[in-house]
Amino acid sequence: MRPYNLLLLAALCVALPTHAQSRETASGPIPTVTAKTASMKNIPGFVPLHWDAKTGHIFLEIHLDASGKSPDLLYTTSLAAGTGSNDLGLDRGKTSRGLVVHFERVGPKVLMVEPNQMFRSGVDDPLVSRPVNESFPASILYGFTVAADDDAGTILVDATDFLLHDNFGVTEAITRMKQGTYKVDATRSAIDLQNTKAFPENSVVESVLTLTTEGVPGRWVRDTAPDPRSVTIRERTSFVQLPPLDGSFVPRRFNPNAGYFDFAYRDYNVPLGDDMTQRFIERHRLIKKDPNCKTACVAVKPIQYYVDNGAPEPIRSALLEGARWWDQAFQAAGWAPGTFKVDILPQGADPMDVRYNIIQWVHRYTRGWSYGATISDPRTGEILKGNVTLGSLRGRQDYMIAEALLSPYKDLSSRSAAEGSASPDPAKDPMLQLVLQRIRQLAAHETGHTLGLAHNFAASTYTPNDHEHTLSVMEYPHPWVTLDANGKIDIAHAYPVGIGIWDKTSIDYGYREFDKNGHPVEDEAALSKILADSQKTGMVFLTDQDARPFSSASPIDHLWDNGSDLPAELDRVLAVRAAALKNFGENNIKPGEPLAHLEDVLVPLYLFHRYQTEATIKMIGGLDYRYNMRGDGQLLPQIVDPAKQKAALTAVLQTLTPQTLTLPESILKLLPPPPPGYPRNLESFPSHTAMTFDPIATAESAADLTLQVLFDPARASRLIEYHMRVPQSPSLRSVLEAVSKTTAERPEGGHSMTSEVERAVEFRGLEWMLSLSINKEASSQARAIALSHIDDLYKQWTTEPMPTDTAEAIHRRALIARIDDFKHDPEKFVAAKPIEAPPGMPIGDDGDDY
Repeated sequence: MRPYNLLLLAALCVALPTHAQSRETASGPIPTVTAKTASMKNIPGFVPLHWDAKTGHIFLEIHLDASGKSPDLLYTTSLAAGTGSNDLGLDRGKTSRGLVVHFERVGPKVLMVEPNQMFRSGVDDPLVSRPVNESFPASILYGFTVAADDDAGTILVDATDFLLHDNFGVTEAITRMKQGTYKVDATRSAIDLQNTKAFPENSVVESVLTLTTEGVPGRWVRDTAPDPRSVTIRERTSFVQLPPLDGSFVPRRFNPNAGYFDFAYRDYNVPLGDDMTQRFIERHRLIKKDPNCKTACVAVKPIQYYVDNGAPEPIRSALLEGARWWDQAFQAAGWAPGTFKVDILPQGADPMDVRYNIIQWVHRYTRGWSYGATISDPRTGEILKGNVTLGSLRGRQDYMIAEALLSPYKDLSSRSAAEGSASPDPAKDPMLQLVLQRIRQLAAHETGHTLGLAHNFAASTYTPNDHEHTLSVMEYPHPWVTLDANGKIDIAHAYPVGIGIWDKTSIDYGYREFDKNGHPVEDEAALSKILADSQKTGMVFLTDQDARPFSSASPIDHLWDNGSDLPAELDRVLAVRAAALKNFGENNIKPGEPLAHLEDVLVPLYLFHRYQTEATIKMIGGLDYRYNMRGDGQLLPQIVDPAKQKAALTAVLQTLTPQTLTLPESILKLLPPPPPGYPRNLESFPSHTAMTFDPIATAESAADLTLQVLFDPARASRLIEYHMRVPQSPSLRSVLEAVSKTTAERPEGGHSMTSEVERAVEFRGLEWMLSLSINKEASSQARAIALSHIDDLYKQWTTEPMPTDTAEAIHRRALIARIDDFKHDPEKFVAAKPIEAPPGMPIGDDGDDY
């Protein structure tokens, strides 16, 4: 039979009215719903549930219309108990995206169908919509068998097999991360009736699933599971009532300058010449009680969030305070105080209930990202649930950063050390205060994602920039650490307080409501004015795609940086780092701790400059641009001022010098190998010296952080183009020469620790130049210039007299030999891998949507 005929037959089956479908099956008559469920526990709600205690089966009661279809509803899955591994990302409370589904009866089968939301017809005409609907596939997510029915269109299906399936995709994620091949073991899985509930607007079934493997479990699974061959998690399946499409919620058009995530679909019936892709923002519903209200408007239903009551104090209060900052932005957008509310989750309330916007506190084996996720209506972009996930370990990382900066344990008695605080009074513990500052900002940041907001990594370059007024909580802030007049480190104002200037603009765009004749409308002119007024003050929105890649070109869109003058800020950060390193010693850890723990505390201090360095490098070969819309008057793309590029290069070269990279003997002599029970881990420095601390590999890893970004193939290619267009701009050759000159300098002669560090850095510089010369992602001219510079170095090293210092002579011969290896067969040459520094991100913050 031809495919078209098969589809036609299926369509005819679906179109049969319920009363015309047989009450008979191959095994005999189908019982009524009442008869089938008489001995079961009935759980009434949006989708009524029925529990058969004898068999351990659970049934869904579904109401169909005359055509055999149920109304559309939202289907979501989530993890009630996760794996605890940051690397796997399968955390407690993590949710899937919501899917619009409906049930269709076809004879004895009931199909759970996901209609295609990606392709639509904006015309309310079934004849016009039908070709669109039939041109693209739907997805049938599951097929059930009718267990009972009645003449009123109510049917019963046994959903046990479906609900004991890994619908969240944990096994798939573990396999994708190469941590093993797992499957659900039905004999060790069951419906968790205690957490299976039904309410008027949603029904929830929780399943205990045991995932097993006959292979070798991966390390990330072994780290967290008692028996990594048997991993038991809990998954939750929710069926949620969709909001009515009655016009009370008006989808808001997406503008790339407004600071929101977008959702989009293609409309095949827009006029010719118009963009078929229809883009909107995701946002919560807010309706004014008085449609004519303009300011301090009272909402019919405020936006209510809850903080996980499992978060400990003083973290819980900091979460409350930070999340509540958003009410300032809603007030600025014309709403009354209290439009955005945050309270502690009431005792007995379920944080995973879709009715609750939740700020959830989770624990992991290692530190990792926090997330701000949403469950939204795929039809309109209306956010139905905000779901913030905050990892607990990053507060501990922030505390250790403060310990590294302050050397706080000089006057600490062993008793108060044993109590775990640098001060008996938490209010006087500067490290704890820094953590709480960060937690407040983090709560606001992740909550912002659940309001629909994306990162604005350009916000740290706004003016005013006094580091006390927040520019945007949607930035990734680096702690603002200063030196006072006596050279003492001050962390009192590490993070600013309150909602940001940009945040008020973005909420104004997304949540100011407009009405006409008592009905909500979209006022495009007013929305455009909000953004135009913001741009006139100098505010800019740029986000992840322009900030995260090493190849990115924006001079203002960066992660974990501060200030509008990046080279000057790098100089300042290096000065703070130098002051902290000068004071670094036993006073950086508590009495009684292994002295080897100093190495852990040293990591964030030694690499304190890493993100400001990356930001400054991106000015080199940089392009200052905006998300221009025709007629918006924003800055058109322009090459970064040559003088600023050269200032950036000068500042960045400091990070390759022995003065910056060499650790003093006063620190090295305090770093023993780790004792039993305290092994090195992912957070430790690399080492070529087995169990002992390796200051050379440590310096190499820091240098590679600079060289990898500086010699990115796209950056190298842009340097050539921009030098041709603006001759005063740095050329690729000038950058190569500057690096070679800097790394060849030996301020203290050949026989010293600083010289040994610089020889290692010079070798790393050559490796990155060799890598660039064969990198096919670079332009042919960039590869040629890199190769030409390598040839110049080779000629210099082979024609100059060999150094008289033995160490320098050995080093020179090694450089020459490395180039000889390259020249022998460039096509087969493999550049040395980067010396991996310990991970820096997150400094108490989140991921892409997170």
